[in-house]
Amino acid sequence: PNFQRARQEGTIPEVVELDEGMFQTGLYAAAQRLPFLPTRAGLGSDVLVNQPWITTVTSPYPDADGVFEELTAVPALNLDVALVHLNRADKHGNATYLGPDPYFDDLFAMAAERTFVSCEQIVDTAGLTVDTPVQRLLLNRMMVSGVVETPNGAHFTTCTPDYERDERFQRAYAKAAGGSDEDWAAFSARFLEGDEAAYQAAVAAFGEEQQA
Repeated sequence: PNFQRARQEGTIPEVVELDEGMFQTGLYAAAQRLPFLPTRAGLGSDVLVNQPWITTVTSPYPDADGVFEELTAVPALNLDVALVHLNRADKHGNATYLGPDPYFDDLFAMAAERTFVSCEQIVDTAGLTVDTPVQRLLLNRMMVSGVVETPNGAHFTTCTPDYERDERFQRAYAKAAGGSDEDWAAFSARFLEGDEAAYQAAVAAFGEEQQA
């Protein structure tokens, strides 16, 4: 709701619409230090209509029918910094995920000038492979500028298998953000105006209230 309001009121200076395929391609381009990469994603959609600066390119290679295909030229999404949250990391910046989905965390890291990792638990390096396959070691220390241990740091979203999405808290957030200014002020004062420890304490108290 906060994003919706800001978008409708025009307070966001620039909005770029990309579908997930284009977004992933843009991160790949940045990770490979390329200015763009071609993809079929976005073709025939209003993404290109609303953002005419995203252009197309013609493949220099014909397909099986001899056609030189027109493709979307997705510009590289070069990031100043990436902030990612993973299940486990060591103090050097090697990090791994335990859930079913790595999201795009590795691409974010490779597309960014600097990457900072928060994690549910910092373990020794050997411990990274105790409860996860080696192939799930998603980030290595060469990609990471800093690490911090932040239990429950993905709240209110999911960090499987450590915890799932906090649906009750999400509903409370959405209700406050979509309500009156007083509703949002009360939510912000309770949860958002302190430090991380204050936030986690407030979240724990909220959870206890919901179970009462």
